[in-house]
Amino acid sequence: MRHLALLAAGMLIGAAAATAAQQSRPAPGGYIVEHDAQVASAEPGPHSGGGQTVGYSFFKSTPGLKLVFRKRALKPGSGIGYHEQREDEIYYVLSGRGQMTLDGKTVDVGPGTAVLTRTGSSHGLKQVGTDDLVIMVNYEQAVK
Repeated sequence: MRHLALLAAGMLIGAAAATAAQQSRPAPGGYIVEHDAQVASAEPGPHSGGGQTVGYSFFKSTPGLKLVFRKRALKPGSGIGYHEQREDEIYYVLSGRGQMTLDGKTVDVGPGTAVLTRTGSSHGLKQVGTDDLVIMVNYEQAVK
């Protein structure tokens, strides 16, 4: 009988330890899915770049997210005005053609081109040709 009581006590202690371990684990991270059509916004070229663009600011309302994940379609003749960078920023060209001015030097960009602009550098981007210039822009911001 004593043996059964010890066995039952051991099982209760084990179950309590397992429950405590489960309670101390962080909740699963979850996920958010957004589509172009949900976030698309007609906007003028940023930084006084001129022309018309379509901005896609994914996850902009997500609390605590530092990563800015943005797509932009620059319509023919539009651009992102020349400006000084306040944080590291990555541009990636999905389609179309453009000319990017980086610290005063102009380079051609097209599909598959990735550009890292560092804090303190200056840059601007101009769409060229007949097709939209579609880019991804990513950087970290202060948490809201």
